[in-house]
Amino acid sequence: MHTSLDETVHYQLELSGQTLRLNEWIGETIRIEYLQQIECVHCGRMTKKSFNQGYCYPCFIKLAQCDICIVSPEKCHYHLGTCREPEWGLAHCMKPHIVYLSNTSGAKVGITRESQIPTRWFDQGAIQALPILRVSKRYYSGLIEIGFKKHISDRTNWRTMLKNEVEALDLYQIFESCWPTVRSELEDEVIDDIEIIAAKNGSQNFRYPARQYPKKIVSFNLDKNPILEGRLDAIKGQYLILDSGVINIRKYAGYLVSITVS
Repeated sequence: MHTSLDETVHYQLELSGQTLRLNEWIGETIRIEYLQQIECVHCGRMTKKSFNQGYCYPCFIKLAQCDICIVSPEKCHYHLGTCREPEWGLAHCMKPHIVYLSNTSGAKVGITRESQIPTRWFDQGAIQALPILRVSKRYYSGLIEIGFKKHISDRTNWRTMLKNEVEALDLYQIFESCWPTVRSELEDEVIDDIEIIAAKNGSQNFRYPARQYPKKIVSFNLDKNPILEGRLDAIKGQYLILDSGVINIRKYAGYLVSITVS
């Protein structure tokens, strides 16, 4: 789902050349049916199983964007000359990256390309976010993230996030309390590359389209049950929240589906 920000986060879904404005569907009954076909999001070939959220197996094992260093950037091996796709790595990983703190189900540390702000925060369902550091490449941001992970989680409790049971935090104060220790453990090469961009009043706040949030989380799985139906109560992160359950749309990238709304 593509996102943009106004008073609330706006969601759009591209489906068969159509742009679906999902915010307008809040309160409506929707039906999603999986048509038992999966198309690789990179090469377009049909595949019986999706890998890494939408790729066929050949693409999964050959593309740089599916390598382990995308999940664990501190494992970047571009400098060793073993990147799966050096040109892709140059265009995506050797670019400015931001280390940030967000509030999804509590305080969370994360990294993203500078060009992906604020989209990255919407994808995670953050209600607050604060950019704290800028570095010149993904590898350095991964090393810094490891330091912060000793003090702050890098994961979201997705059930808490979807229930919207999240209290506001002082992200700048959290940064100030952790940064001296994190900095002391970094190599000079990384420290020399860091630009501190955290601002005391720089935390951004976000609201999501919702009529109500669920008290109990029931997750839909299109592979086990190809049809889901219910009233759309909210959208948060990459989830559609229905009165009958929730579904992670990103998980089903490449799946061919039909959607009706009434």
